[in-house]
Amino acid sequence: MNDYYEQLADEQKEKLDKLKETIAALGSLAVGFSGGVDSCLLLAVAHEVLGDRLIAVTGIDASIPEREIDEAGAFCKEHGIRHIIHRFDPMKEEGYRNNGPDRCYFCKRGLFSEIKQIAVENGIEYTAEGSNMDDLGDYRPGLKAVAELSVRSPLREAGLYKSDIRLISKAMGLPTWSKPAYACLASRFVYGEEITEEKLHMIDRAEQFLIERGFIEERVRMHGNIARIEVAPADIPRLASDEIREAVCEEFKKLGFMFVTLDLKGYRTGSMNATIKSSN
Repeated sequence: MNDYYEQLADEQKEKLDKLKETIAALGSLAVGFSGGVDSCLLLAVAHEVLGDRLIAVTGIDASIPEREIDEAGAFCKEHGIRHIIHRFDPMKEEGYRNNGPDRCYFCKRGLFSEIKQIAVENGIEYTAEGSNMDDLGDYRPGLKAVAELSVRSPLREAGLYKSDIRLISKAMGLPTWSKPAYACLASRFVYGEEITEEKLHMIDRAEQFLIERGFIEERVRMHGNIARIEVAPADIPRLASDEIREAVCEEFKKLGFMFVTLDLKGYRTGSMNATIKSSN
């Protein structure tokens, strides 16, 4: 048994064993790999179980920042995992461009249809993605596409929550164990706001500006020509300080935002979903 098991509680050991059993039963696997906390654990465990009967496929488009692609590539290189970078164009899907509440469904359906084809071309029988049990507690239309395409979700099948995933990742020495949660840049748009590559690049550059100034948990939400900034509550005073506030306003206006606002509630995942709930 691996040394890292000694660092885990019995509950995490049982879930990890179930994850390994689930993956082993598949025989060969293509993992849709974003480089985030969840997919990194899935990929690392799958590599331990399946060896060269595993491939990682990273779909890239304008909604994925280069830093995320670079980190995914570095992870695969470090662990000796075969990594396929696949350029994907979600803009061809009208349901994605129009950005309704089911936007993620169209993106996931298109992406994983193509990943499944890549798997077939490489002699891989199954395709998997990295959602966990916590994803069942929020609005996740992408999971409908995952189910329709018979894409496996081993982390959910093993009953793993985000807290389990971080604990196991830390015990395994994975660098992503403390990585902040991340969602594609398309999630920054208020529903109904048309998605374009130009707007995605605006958000990417705006968020990179914040990251370079030490704001690790951050989001820049787009409401027309308004940027609504979310940072961790503890970081709100620093962002509101004269020096940083003025620099952010100046940079964001250069990027094309007319108004720059600070969300006093602070950073939280899926905040745009509140607009769905409030309209029901």
